[in-house]
Amino acid sequence: MKLLIADDDPQLVRALRITLAAHGYDVVAAPDGAAAITAAAQTHPDIILLDLGMPRLDGIEVIHALRGWTNAPIIVVSGRTGSADKVEALDAGADDYVTKPFQIDELLARLRALSRRSVPTGGEATVSFGDVVVDLSAKAVTRDGERVHLTPTEWRMLEHLSRHPGVLVTRQELLKEIWGSEQVSDSGYLRLYMSQLRRKLEREPGSPAHLLTESGMGYRLVL
Repeated sequence: MKLLIADDDPQLVRALRITLAAHGYDVVAAPDGAAAITAAAQTHPDIILLDLGMPRLDGIEVIHALRGWTNAPIIVVSGRTGSADKVEALDAGADDYVTKPFQIDELLARLRALSRRSVPTGGEATVSFGDVVVDLSAKAVTRDGERVHLTPTEWRMLEHLSRHPGVLVTRQELLKEIWGSEQVSDSGYLRLYMSQLRRKLEREPGSPAHLLTESGMGYRLVL
């Protein structure tokens, strides 16, 4: 799998190149925003790791440019820890956000999640977590082998999360997916439906292991 690292920190790039290559990734590096766009166009990476604070186009500008022609997953790897920075990057089209400094095991887990995020659309498409099986083709959910009744809205929310396992799904994305407009105001509906899903699907709804909230940003389904 080809991976593009866009970061102006040569030591970090060198360390990541060695580690990720050892895990089977074919790594390409770019030292600034403009070079990142050129490298992406030339090499067509499967996943992109992108810093926000780069010379010659910052990360947000790079995301906008890339999203004009590629759907390759983008993980922002940045020292900016503010919620506003995270939301801006995710709204621009990033798929996930990792804050520096980070543990390499966490980054590898995020990469694995993104590499399998596209669920096959054939008749056997299923996603499993805990004792729950989500059949995307039959639009059915079972828990311990027993059918679970979901409302249409609960299903749409779970279906979207199931099609992007391990990936942070923003509140704006879910609002658009469920109600068809980014302009819909979230007045607690998402929290309500997530609470209902946890009650039906989690062993401990108060301490969920799979349907997780990313504070201030959105939700993530962990398999």
